[in-house]
Amino acid sequence: MSLRPELALLAGLIPSGSRVLDLGCGSGSLLADLIANSDCRGTGVEIDPAAVVAAISTGVPVVELDIDTELDYFADNSYDVVVLSRTIQTIRRPREVLQEMARIGDQLIVSVPNFGLLRNRLRLLRGRMPMSRDLPYSWYDTPNLRFTTLADLEQLFAEIGLNTEQRIVLNPSGRPAHTRGHLANLMGSAAVYVLRA
Repeated sequence: MSLRPELALLAGLIPSGSRVLDLGCGSGSLLADLIANSDCRGTGVEIDPAAVVAAISTGVPVVELDIDTELDYFADNSYDVVVLSRTIQTIRRPREVLQEMARIGDQLIVSVPNFGLLRNRLRLLRGRMPMSRDLPYSWYDTPNLRFTTLADLEQLFAEIGLNTEQRIVLNPSGRPAHTRGHLANLMGSAAVYVLRA
């Protein structure tokens, strides 16, 4: 099974042989790829029972836990890499979850859709909630609880002492964009961050 472009990018950021904790792992495709192709060991965490069953059926070790309240299940420094892919906007306590991630692992990888994308801002100016490939849900049927821009997220990282080693801005097709600096917050559809405490 081939990974969608963003997950392939994440997989390329994770060193071979790493112990990986994938929070909000969904069906486990990232971990399955890392286990099969990069000699990684890992655990997925998922709250959706159907996704847990799908991950288990692919052979991925997964536990059904609430990321917001149950990360104390994991010991300090028990993983090399902790991944939070397209999940931070769906959790209730992002600050606490990021702090727990830094306790559990050495390297953090966080990917997030950018609600500050110019196209989203223009849609709001027209009186409508944004919808796109990165934000595919209607306002009344979305799992998203948080609506962050890249600038806001980076401020949160700094406030809790996470150093950004790498920021990869993504275009609407999910591939790396050539946008840098402040324009990333306007032109980037999403971003992937590599962080350390």
